[in-house]
Amino acid sequence: MNKLKTWEEVRKDLNFTEEEEEEIRIESEIIKATIEAREKNNISQTELSKRTGLKQSAIARVERGAHSPSVNTLIKILTPLGYTLSVVPLKKIKK
Repeated sequence: MNKLKTWEEVRKDLNFTEEEEEEIRIESEIIKATIEAREKNNISQTELSKRTGLKQSAIARVERGAHSPSVNTLIKILTPLGYTLSVVPLKKIKK
């Protein structure tokens, strides 16, 4: 029987660079903020689908992280919720 791996063991096996890990973290934050914006507006995925022209299943894939959305898709999702994307400087991390 196979022993279950810890997250640290899996993470080591994936062998992500620091840059790749940062990309994953940022994308995760964007998706989380997008879900929070939809929920704050009390809009279901189905209603958002009607407002955006995107399929509900596509919105669900974005929200669960199964699909990495393009900037255009994010704008389509965020605009009817009253949000937009913004480029801001990263906080400097002390090493």
